[in-house]
Amino acid sequence: MRMKEDAMKNGQLKPGYNIQFGVDAEYIVWISAGPQPTDTTTLIPFLDSIKSRLKYTYRNIVADSGYESEENYVYLDENGQLAFIKPSNYEISKTRKYKTDISRKENMSYDKENDFYICSSGKKLVATGIKFSKSKTGYRSEKTCYTCEDCTQCPIKSKCIKGNSKKPLEERTKHLEVSKLFQQKREAAITRILSDEGKELRMNRSIQSEGAFGEIKQDMGFRRFLCKGKKNILAECILLGLAHNVNKLHNKIQSERCSTYLHPLKTA
Repeated sequence: MRMKEDAMKNGQLKPGYNIQFGVDAEYIVWISAGPQPTDTTTLIPFLDSIKSRLKYTYRNIVADSGYESEENYVYLDENGQLAFIKPSNYEISKTRKYKTDISRKENMSYDKENDFYICSSGKKLVATGIKFSKSKTGYRSEKTCYTCEDCTQCPIKSKCIKGNSKKPLEERTKHLEVSKLFQQKREAAITRILSDEGKELRMNRSIQSEGAFGEIKQDMGFRRFLCKGKKNILAECILLGLAHNVNKLHNKIQSERCSTYLHPLKTA
């Protein structure tokens, strides 16, 4: 929805609601509204609210890169659901700049058996400890810390060690913090989204989920809530969702597509 400008008229504070649609076979089956500024923390509450009302559990959860997090991956695994979530770095990882950035762990060699990385200068980054962190939702993650054995007199140090620091570059050493669990879950998700099933599901997410928002905003001309308060705007969304579903059913009947759940993946 179009964000309302704040009182200062400088565009820095824009109050609004984060609306989430769950779409199946082009119909909106669930709606939620919340104050979250990003989509990452909306997935688990959204799926929990579905489970509290529906007897059916959706096996495949298809979402865009804004929903990727270790917590979401773990939640889906624990609930027997498959994550078809595009990694947040999926698009940028295809660029030449990303692939040639020697500071990234993705462009370093990794010895899984002995648990160390090898940088572009051939130096080892060995595991030096474990770091625990807690998110705002209470999820605890574990990261392994890696430190280079010797960064002195490295000719490409300025390209490898980035970021602001009070220490001079000559005194700094390359560090990495890696969540092995997150890497494992992300790799599994990449394998799924690159499969034929994953490609078909991702294509349908773009058509069906994004299409639902597009039809409500563009075709129905809905740009702004008429009410205030979470309960009231959720009621508005539900009415819009019902209207969308009636229109969708009519269109499916007219085009004889009532038994169609997914748009087929086009092949060359």
